[in-house]
Amino acid sequence: MGSSKKDLRALPADVVDVFGYALYIAQTGKRHDNTKVLKGFGDASVLEVIESQAGNAYRAVYTVRFAAAVVVLHVFQKKSKSGIETPKPDMELIEYRLKKATALMKETKA
Repeated sequence: MGSSKKDLRALPADVVDVFGYALYIAQTGKRHDNTKVLKGFGDASVLEVIESQAGNAYRAVYTVRFAAAVVVLHVFQKKSKSGIETPKPDMELIEYRLKKATALMKETKA
């Protein structure tokens, strides 16, 4: 969704490899070891892959809510200095893209 693919490609190669493999595993119905449920979405269908490289934290957020596809909602470097919580602007973008993906999936079924 959105700029997720472009954002993914802009990350360090080692991070891209981890996220790519994690998304491949998600397509098989399993979870990568670095994956956890992203709180705030009511169920376990929105997940985030967490990777750290050279002191930087990176996140890839995706949903398995749809049977037809694993949808990547957001990929970013976490820059928040206020703990482990995902920053509010990133959470708002994830929520917006999830709504957009839901509408798109309903549209393609119709």
